[in-house]
Amino acid sequence: MKAQTNPVTLVLLGFLIVIAVIAVIYIGIYNSLVSLDVKTQTAWANVESQYQRRYDLIPNLVNTAKGYMEFEKGLLTEITELRSQWGSAVTPSEKMDASASLESAIGRLIVVVENYPELKAVENFKTLMVQLEGTENRIAVARNDYNGVVREFNTALRVFPSNMIANMMGMKPKLFFESKEGAQDVPIVEF
Repeated sequence: MKAQTNPVTLVLLGFLIVIAVIAVIYIGIYNSLVSLDVKTQTAWANVESQYQRRYDLIPNLVNTAKGYMEFEKGLLTEITELRSQWGSAVTPSEKMDASASLESAIGRLIVVVENYPELKAVENFKTLMVQLEGTENRIAVARNDYNGVVREFNTALRVFPSNMIANMMGMKPKLFFESKEGAQDVPIVEF
């Protein structure tokens, strides 16, 4: 003899299965969003790490150059002040703005250095310039990595069904790192 199942039991069992599937999907999407959020924080920390490297190199570069470029004190002073602005910046947006200004000034310094063959010949200065150029490349890579993760995160916030879960969690899109207007222009240095 076969045991008969109650229709109410079947409906209840079906309902529980649907709830379990929805819970598993929710947990998967939630964990994915949290993982992407952490990846964006890690990517930004990598950008800041490279900024810190640049921040630490600048005083050595400026001090080495000071003896050779007395009449370029204004540029060296500006770089020092911009370095301080970056050091006091708190939010990613403030750091991005301070970094863009500092990059512009460093670009002008590199153009000025090209006009000082005796400075370029100093071994300590050459080493610092190579390190600074390498750091600038690392910053570019870290920014690209950050923007890639931000794009992935922001996309996840907008697609269904993760957008509903992100809204429930109060997640907001992250800012992309964008260059300042005019950053594509070659710096002009006049003597």
